[in-house]
Parts: sequence; structure tokens; C-alpha cells
Amino acid sequence: MTAARRTALCVLAGSLLMGCGDADQGTNGVGRLAPTVIVSEARGAAEQADTVRLSGSVSSGGQTYRLDMRLATDAGSGQVSTDRDHYELLRVGTDLYLKDARLTGKLGDKYVKVPTGDPAYQRLSCFTDKRELLDGLFALGPNPARGAHRSVGGTPTIAVTSPGGTLDVSLRGRPYPLRYERSGGAGSLQLTGWGEEFTLRAPDSGRVLDYGKVNGS
Repeated sequence: MTAARRTALCVLAGSLLMGCGDADQGTNGVGRLAPTVIVSEARGAAEQADTVRLSGSVSSGGQTYRLDMRLATDAGSGQVSTDRDHYELLRVGTDLYLKDARLTGKLGDKYVKVPTGDPAYQRLSCFTDKRELLDGLFALGPNPARGAHRSVGGTPTIAVTSPGGTLDVSLRGRPYPLRYERSGGAGSLQLTGWGEEFTLRAPDSGRVLDYGKVNGS
């Protein structure tokens, strides 16, 4: 083997080794940033996206909620369930509509419009609020740390960890948050469909029942 060929092979081998050692090569580069900057970049991307789908489970106050929600800037729809209850929720602007699985036989395929002053409105509308749900994702607490390179649904991610949980941020394209795992096994949420268009409309009046009559008031 000539000296020139040996030199060329050494250069090629060195390049390959450098590539293997740099997990961020070919990514959007956020994996190289400080943890607080990664979180800031992810939040910025999330806030600029008009829509997202959020699914998974989260535990709070001794209750586990299973979610499958499509969220827009001022609307949301999907399903929320616990061990006892199962709701279909639809919010357009400030108007919140629900279907309660326990009342399916009584209500059929009709919605109930929940008054804004009712405790049920405060308890359920948060699940349809993109901003409020995202605020929970980014409440990681002080001193987050950059974690391992991982993947979510085949997309490479960088993990940012804190006592509150772990946030996986996409290393491909926009740095969207793709998964949030709460500490102590208190739930895991997946975020997909960032920026995908969908339309939500209020149900026709014939499909809406009076909340007071349904609840016996």
C-alpha cells in the first residue's frame, strides 16, 4: 500500500470515528445547547405551532387521567377518562361541550353545554387548553440537566431532566417537545401532529342539551 493511500484511509477512518462520537451530527443542533436554552427553544416552537395532539396519562390528587386531545390555539377536542368516568370534550372559544359515557343511554349522541361558572367547567376545560397544558410541560423546575440522546416514535430526541420530570425535545426539524414523563411514575404524555391543520365547530343546536335539565336543576 502506498503512503498516499495509507494517508487517505487514515483520514477517512478519522472522519468516521468523529461522526460516531458526535450524536448531534446531522441534527437541528439543539442537543449541543445548555439545558435551559433547549427548554426555551422547545417552548418557542410549541407556542408558534397552532395545533398539537396530546395523548397519554397523568396523575394528580390521587387520580389518574387518560388523555387523547387535539388542541388548537382557541379550541380543543378529544377524550378524557379516569377509572370511573369517560368524557368526550369539545371546546370552541369559551363554549365547552361534553358527552358523559354514563349518560349515553339518556343523552344519545348529544352534547351538554357546560356553563362557564359551573365547577365542572373549571375542572374539564383545562384539558382543552393548549397553553395551560403546555405550561405544565415546561414546569420542570430549577437547574434542569441535559440527559441522554433518545428517540420518540422514531424521531431522535435530547432529554432534559429535572426533579419534576423529563422532557424529550426533537433533534429533527423544529425542536418540538415530543414527550413529557413526570417523575415518580406520575404519567407520560406524547405530543404529535405539531402544526397539522384541523377544524373544530360547535355542534348544531339540535345536538345540544340544557345542562341544568340534565343535572336536575
